[in-house]
Formats: sequence, C-alpha cells, structure tokens
Amino acid sequence: MHNIVREEDPTRPSTASMNVAQPGNDGAAFPEIMDVLSINYQGEGIRDTPNYSGTNGTRTPPAYGIFHQDQPEKLMWTSESASALSTRRTYFFPVTDNGGAPVNNTSGGNETLAQVSAYELYSANFGSSPDKVFATQDRNPYVGGEFVWTGFDYIGEPTPYYTSRSSYSGIVDLAGFKKDRFYLYQARWRPDLTMAHILPHWNWPERVGEITPVHVFTSGDEAELFLNGESLGKQRKQPFEYRLRWDDVVYEPGELRVVAYKDGSSWANASVRTTGPAAAVRLTADRKSISGDGRDLLYITADVVDAEGLIVPTADNMIEFSVFGAGQIVATENGDPADLVAFPSASRKAFSGKALTIVGGTAGDGMVRVSGLSDGLNGDQLTVSIS
Repeated sequence: MHNIVREEDPTRPSTASMNVAQPGNDGAAFPEIMDVLSINYQGEGIRDTPNYSGTNGTRTPPAYGIFHQDQPEKLMWTSESASALSTRRTYFFPVTDNGGAPVNNTSGGNETLAQVSAYELYSANFGSSPDKVFATQDRNPYVGGEFVWTGFDYIGEPTPYYTSRSSYSGIVDLAGFKKDRFYLYQARWRPDLTMAHILPHWNWPERVGEITPVHVFTSGDEAELFLNGESLGKQRKQPFEYRLRWDDVVYEPGELRVVAYKDGSSWANASVRTTGPAAAVRLTADRKSISGDGRDLLYITADVVDAEGLIVPTADNMIEFSVFGAGQIVATENGDPADLVAFPSASRKAFSGKALTIVGGTAGDGMVRVSGLSDGLNGDQLTVSIS
C-alpha cells in the first residue's frame, strides 16, 4: 500500500497508525516503511502504571523515545490518544490520584447507573488520563501533537458499559454539550485564552461535612480557591501538571469561587453555586432564523433552572417538546449514553440539568414556535423565523 501511494503521488508522505508495532519487535517492518510515525496510545504508555496493573492486555512503557531513537529523522505524532471516559457533570468518590485509573465499580464508575465520573481522570483499560498524555508529550518535544479519541461521543463502542448505546470517550457529549474535559483541553490548546473552570458542581446535600475534592482547569499558572468567601489557599501548577487540585475540601453548601493568575497578574474568574430546587425550563436557540429548505436544523437547549435562573446540575425532569408552525422535531437528546429512548421522541429526560431538541424547518417561509414543558415546572417557549 505504501508503494502504491508513492507510485501514484511521490510528493506526499504516507502513514498508518500503530497500536502495537514498534522498532525491534514482531512489527518492526511497519515503522520502517512509514514516512510519518503515527502512534496509538503507545507514546504515553499502555497499562504501565500501578492503577492499571489489574487489567489484561498489551503493556507498553512510554514509547516515544523508542521510536525517536530508532528513526530520529521522522515526524512523529499520536494518531489516537487518551480514550478518557466520562459522563457529563456526574462525579463519584473517592477521586483517584493524578496519574489516572481505569474505570470499574470502585474506581470512577457506577455500573448500575452506567455512568463514569467526570473528574476526567478515568479511561479505557488501554487508555490514559489527558494529564498523563500531556506530560509525556511535553517530556518529548519532538512529538508533533495528538489526535484525541474522541472529540464527540458517538453511537457504538460504549466502553465500559455495553448496555449503553454510545461511547463515553468524547470531549463533548452526544447532545453537543461540553463535558468538564472540554475545559482541560481548552486550557492546554489555547493557553492565551483567559479561562477558568471549576468541578464538581456544588449540589451535594448528602455530603455535608465530607471531603469533596475540587479541581480547577485554567490557562493560568496559579489560582486561589474560596468557599463561601473563605480562602482555601493558592495552588500553583508544577512542571508537568495540568490541573489545580484542592483534594481536602469539606463540603458545605454555598459558593465556590476561583481566581486564577498568570505571570503574577489576575487572569480569570469562575464560580459554582449550590442551587435551589428545579423551578423552570429555559429554552435557548442557537440561531434566530433558519432556512425553510427542509434541511437546515435549529438546535435548542433546554436547561432546568432554579428560581434564580441557575442550572440545577442534578435535575432529571422529563421535558415534553412541541413545535407549532412551519417546523418539526427531528430529534431530542440529553448526552446520557445509557438513555435508550429513540432520537425522534418528543419527550426527553434532562440529564445533569440539560436536554436538547433539534427542529427542522418545513419547506417555505413562516415562523416556528417551540415549547418545552415539564410537570411541576414553569415551561418556556421561543419563536424562530423560517425563510
């Protein structure tokens, strides 16, 4: 195949991904042939740390150096990295150390709920936490970067829970809602963007007085955390660290606030607050108008909010969507991999306080009014023009 590509176009390099092949092993010919070294998971090491010792399969120490020493003239990058797993805004305790861990019922997972903790430290058995990937790449600056598995959750391969319908590996869930991991990658890939993000949410009535770790993702290099106005101290990123951790926070309801710094100057702020009970559904459309060609789509987010308009992060209320006028519901979604309700259903439970409906315009001009109703909550509606 390499030779065929070269015959057809000698100006372009060719490559193929390597899950196992390395210089000096049974697959030694594979990296020799490739013009570009595309490595899957091997760069940061596979099952090579103590937390992964109980898993079965290939074990590989961090392999960037092996390839680079053998063929230092070749471009190298990671064509699949991490395979980290999580469900949006769900968290389990205790929290593993910074090296990451595979998912099981005592480590980041809940098989009954088919959910994975969103502290973003858990992965498939062959994978790694994003933090480990970042550190290994930074220790080997000749590596050209990474292609994360995956950007979005997707139908199929529902590791680690095969009763689910979709994967858990996305940086963004199946509804297009950002997981906490989104902000970890944002801090990594956009270091000049002023941002800070706090996890977990702060609705834990059952954890009053219990240790509830708080992590911060920021493009800054230092941050101070406050709980109800009281400083919990400053943390500074050390070499090869990509998150700031306050692992001994004792939960009490109220407000968590973080002030991030960069090069000694104030950089970004973020906060999360304990909410009241669910009071209303709030609809937000991605646009004010769509085409009436029968193909254009309108994406409407439904947030379950309290009386102050704060999203209730634990809300799972059933929402009934309706469309009036020149449009129709194409699909609904909530980002929960274990939700087996068919996409065309007009009824969808909120997951971690959010749901989505996708509306298509029917041919022609006009208006479409979309409503979202839920028993016991104030509903909402919005109107969008179709042209």
